[in-house]
Amino acid sequence: MMQRFLPRPTQETWEEVADGFWKKWTFPNCLGAIDGKHVTIQAPPLTGSQYFNYKKTFSIVLLAIVDSNYRFRVIQVGDFGRTSDGSVYAGSALGRGMETKTLDVPPSTSLPGAAHLGDVPHVMVGDAAFPLKPYLMRPYPGLNINHQKRIFNYRLSRPRMVVENAFGILSSRWRIRHTVDTIVMAACILHNFLLVPGETVGLLAEAEQQGRNLPPVRNMGGHRASREACNVHFSVCS
Repeated sequence: MMQRFLPRPTQETWEEVADGFWKKWTFPNCLGAIDGKHVTIQAPPLTGSQYFNYKKTFSIVLLAIVDSNYRFRVIQVGDFGRTSDGSVYAGSALGRGMETKTLDVPPSTSLPGAAHLGDVPHVMVGDAAFPLKPYLMRPYPGLNINHQKRIFNYRLSRPRMVVENAFGILSSRWRIRHTVDTIVMAACILHNFLLVPGETVGLLAEAEQQGRNLPPVRNMGGHRASREACNVHFSVCS
């Protein structure tokens, strides 16, 4: 079932995802919305504080990329709840794959109506918890930003909320409070299996509330964006 409903993305898959985000959310070159959530568990015996998180509960971390239709495309589950956010992402197969360019991501291409900016990489969209990378866009920080950056932050927030809604739908369907990583992975696959066209509209209202059952991960501090990442940020913002 995993190979059918949560297969490893190919270049063609990523292109379909990017096309979906452009058509549905008018955000170009988007590979998906990324986020991480804590899933509460009963601490296994003899594990000490490994699973004890900043919310003062025991948990594992679910890291996921979701497409424009609330479907999980890439997931990693099982990191200790106490693990720092930067370590969860950097140590994930997703993070390593994006850094080493081994995930069959489509080549850079010009943005719609902005050929003068040249080719721009395909990117994921995340919140302020994630570092700015050439392949990962996050909001401009702070309140004292110019109008253009405010517009960018708004445009980015719309596709980014897709992953929050997907977590909400997942939580409302599978009310698992004490679980392990294999069950969470199975729930994500079954989520995709049940996500038939046209069904999501009725689920979003409940998902908005139920998504709060999965606490967000903390900000990833200590990351300075590279010049390349800042240039991509500027190009997409423009």
